[in-house]
Amino acid sequence: MTTTSTETAVMPGAVAPPAPLDMRRRRARKDRAGYLFLLPWFIGMLFTVVPFFASLYLAFTDYNLLNPPKWIGLENFADMFRDPVLLKSLRVTFTYTFVSVPLSLAAALGVAMILNRGIRGLPWYRAVFYLPSLLGASVAVVLLWRYIFGFDGIVNAFLGWFGIDAISWTSDPDYALTTLIILHIWTFGSPMVIFLAGLRQIPVMYYEAAAVDGASKWRRFRSITLPLLSPIIFFNLIQSLIASFQTFTQGFVMNNGGGGPANSTLFYNLYLYQQGFNQFNMGYASAMAWTLLVIIAVFTAITFLSAKYWVNYDS
Repeated sequence: MTTTSTETAVMPGAVAPPAPLDMRRRRARKDRAGYLFLLPWFIGMLFTVVPFFASLYLAFTDYNLLNPPKWIGLENFADMFRDPVLLKSLRVTFTYTFVSVPLSLAAALGVAMILNRGIRGLPWYRAVFYLPSLLGASVAVVLLWRYIFGFDGIVNAFLGWFGIDAISWTSDPDYALTTLIILHIWTFGSPMVIFLAGLRQIPVMYYEAAAVDGASKWRRFRSITLPLLSPIIFFNLIQSLIASFQTFTQGFVMNNGGGGPANSTLFYNLYLYQQGFNQFNMGYASAMAWTLLVIIAVFTAITFLSAKYWVNYDS
């Protein structure tokens, strides 16, 4: 069949491809549907974008809610480096983050590997381990935790069976933060479920081939499980890192909003709340909020930059 340069050869019985105009119309309809589903998010963003940029302006002002903001430049940020209480809150937050996050992810991965062995009643066990994460660090959970670790709580009652004297876990500066770290580790259900889903995607033939070659369980874990699960580890690490830097409820409820004893549970966000809503230093609190944003962005960027050395996306 012969055609001119301006015609297209179409085989008998074949369906002609849609015209470019029809394709653009179909794509436009799909785009409109997508924007329609995103509309609630855009509407919600309108209620946050103004406070977001207003706080950036207030960070450079002296503002106490009663008088108009007074521009003071970088004075709030300079005062932060001279504030010993703020530096203490940073130490508490960093300690909490860099201890609780690795331990929580390790516990989540360990339990996920046990559940991945195909034990009987897997859905029930999965729900039980996920339940604490679903409850999260709510007020009720923290109050329960304060009762468990109280002087007359369950932990001291258990230790008393072995002749160990009771410890005031929540009111002793040496142990108060430890109890909150244990609480964070206890809520490992969410990353555990994600780890379990990732383990189910690793082909069994890799383990079978390694077993035939005489590889030990530790060798199989190090050479197969960790590399293939590294994208999931990376995702859980980023999520946990960002969330832990924003810890507030645990310190607020455990010691009635004071961050005690001796500021041992004074998280950065809790001190920010005290400055803004107890002392009405809104300008200083805004500067603290933007500093926290920078801290989270820096550690997130470091994690992303390090990912090229240990995250494996090849399956």
